[in-house]
Amino acid sequence: MIRKDLLPKLLSKATPFYFYDTALLRQTVEEIKRESSKYGYHVHYALKANTHDAVVKEIVSAGFGADCVSGNEVSYAKKMGIPSKKIAFAGVGKTDREILTALKAGIFSFNCESIPEIEVINELAMQEGMIAPIAIRINPDVDPETHEYITTGLKDNKFGINHWDFDLVAQKLKSLSNIELTGIHFHVGSQITNMGVFEQLSLKINKIASWFKENDFHLHHINVGGGLGINYDAPIQEPVADFKSYFKAFHDHIILEEGQQLHFELGRSVVAQCGHLISQVLYVKKGLETQFMILDAGMTELIRPALYGAHHEISVLTSDLPKEKYDVVGPVCESSDVFSKGIMLPKAQRGDIIAIHSSGAYGQTMASSYNMRDLVKGYTTEEL
Repeated sequence: MIRKDLLPKLLSKATPFYFYDTALLRQTVEEIKRESSKYGYHVHYALKANTHDAVVKEIVSAGFGADCVSGNEVSYAKKMGIPSKKIAFAGVGKTDREILTALKAGIFSFNCESIPEIEVINELAMQEGMIAPIAIRINPDVDPETHEYITTGLKDNKFGINHWDFDLVAQKLKSLSNIELTGIHFHVGSQITNMGVFEQLSLKINKIASWFKENDFHLHHINVGGGLGINYDAPIQEPVADFKSYFKAFHDHIILEEGQQLHFELGRSVVAQCGHLISQVLYVKKGLETQFMILDAGMTELIRPALYGAHHEISVLTSDLPKEKYDVVGPVCESSDVFSKGIMLPKAQRGDIIAIHSSGAYGQTMASSYNMRDLVKGYTTEEL
């Protein structure tokens, strides 16, 4: 998982920090390119997953576009060399300033989530003497079979426009002069490993796309979002997500008009497995039924376990001793600052180095300075 020859370099860095395996990242990116290119699909990388410069540069070099959810991400995508016509801007609460940033950048599409948002974009585009390309984000009411906090495509979620508003949306679009409808957009959730979810989404998309065609709207593209999960339980056995089955699920079930493009917004599946949070054991504290392995990394560096009980595999890189039971916890003053409970790990002592795996997505980008902790650094293989 982490090459032994890299251990001396890892040990030379002050913990905690993120380590990104560039070789695995490149392998993953090449697999995405190979499988998506079979069908002529367009891939946008979801910047919210990881914005470490060296990681993003690898992804940009593959020719992927960007999926952005803030004005700052739009600006960052431009800075990193992603062409404007490959930048999609999503988000349920875009501010006027962010909309203007994206308009002036000349992006590919605004993924719009409400009628009021469409009206505001039209108004700002009129103010700038521009036509804004938009895709309507539609809530297809598809259960992604994942954690409720990362579910986005059910009718009760805050995201997207529901089918009962289609007639009103159609009326509004025909009355706005500075909006051009170029596509429709979907994203049902994250960490989806059941390909049947994507098949179900495709069938819903077919019906929705037919409605737009029947109502004289030509859709240049359909954006199916992302959501493909990774294997958090066995990252060594499955370091690269099943992109072959993922893209094939859409190819086998979605119906495209001649010349219509299919776009994807992948984040977690691109970068999660290449990243590791490297930490050091501060103390081993005896408890009644277990012992606490107290690390210098905490929920401020990786919030996923505290936020929704996410599982990450953990390794002790500097011990080959027999295993003992531990609760692996951080130093933050919150009882939820726990990485794992009751797990068997090689016997550890103060100073041992720990790796928390599959941390390349939503680790560094979600880090905070709570308790006035320092924001920690990240290093790729070449940066060690």
